[in-house]
Amino acid sequence: MRAKASGAPGSFHVRPLPFALLALLAGAGALAGASERPDAKMEWIGVSKDEKGFVGAASGRRFVPWGFNYDRDYRKRLLEEYWDRDWATVAEDFREMKALGATVVRIHLQFGRFMDAPDKPNSHSLHQLGRLLRLAETTGLHLDLTGLGYYRKRAVPSWYDALGDPERWAAQARFWEAVARRCAHSPAVFCYDLMNEPVVSGGRRRAGDWLAGELDGFSYVQFISSAPTSGPRVEVAQQWIATLTRAIRRNDSRHLITVGLLPNSQASDALNSGFFPGEIAPDLDFISVHLYPRSGKLAEDLKLLDGFRVGKPVVIEEIFPLACSAAELRAFIQQARAKAAGFLGFYWGQTPDQLRASATPGAVLTRQWLEIFQELDPEKTR
Repeated sequence: MRAKASGAPGSFHVRPLPFALLALLAGAGALAGASERPDAKMEWIGVSKDEKGFVGAASGRRFVPWGFNYDRDYRKRLLEEYWDRDWATVAEDFREMKALGATVVRIHLQFGRFMDAPDKPNSHSLHQLGRLLRLAETTGLHLDLTGLGYYRKRAVPSWYDALGDPERWAAQARFWEAVARRCAHSPAVFCYDLMNEPVVSGGRRRAGDWLAGELDGFSYVQFISSAPTSGPRVEVAQQWIATLTRAIRRNDSRHLITVGLLPNSQASDALNSGFFPGEIAPDLDFISVHLYPRSGKLAEDLKLLDGFRVGKPVVIEEIFPLACSAAELRAFIQQARAKAAGFLGFYWGQTPDQLRASATPGAVLTRQWLEIFQELDPEKTR
């Protein structure tokens, strides 16, 4: 087991979008090792009969997505930037997340790492994805596989930026065909998330301009279209979802499919994303939303959450005490449990005990979140 440094830088930033994503620096920690054998109890996950939550396909036992976004490490390296040379870190972090009570880990796969050309998947990245599946099976964690990552613009292939809308969608479909082919037979996959925070363009965009801004080297929001549409923008969202869903289903008919929605995804929002939950739901198995509760506005945010309840389970796929106190976040989750079937926060490799060694804002916020996470563990509180 490797030694992990105690104490970590605590700088963080706010993305210039509604309910911005916190980019905190986290450190690492060490917990006991795990068996190298797959978890024999790991079940395939499906939607419950009442379509309000999830169950184990064989047992029918309730399954709660409760876990973390694991997108990078404390040095701001995206997963694919270190999973070759530092696999021990990945493996140990998975054991730590399991020990904290997680059932789901959200992984963000970068398009440029997985596609060498519009029709040529990268075999090495797919091999590493297979390795990650085996790790998840070994630790008993399910994966939320979020694809088409575009987080570092400088790492995006120039040929990808140059594609027009139809060609770009076709390349994205090839990405998902390859990922689904590799993952189809693993019970470790909880779901495929088509993209992190997609937006339908409201007008013509400059060639190669697919991002809604960059902050501290990361870009989180991506446009799926560059040309204006003569019809409602939501129709573009529907067509795009249907295209990628068909690509997945060519190789995998079983795993669940969702897409990570911005909170401004209601038609009533003047700056909406174009992805309206009620209209895109038919091609999805459940709805995912990224929601950061705001101090003094918990009732308003709970009402906002209601707009994503359209007859299918809802998972709050990103949550953190970014815009509220720890006490308010705790209260929000407790109240939102009647509306949402699961919650995913963030983890970058530093345990609560290690975080106590640092008084930086980032360390304090992360520790508070992890303490709330452990306190509200569904296995302990139900």
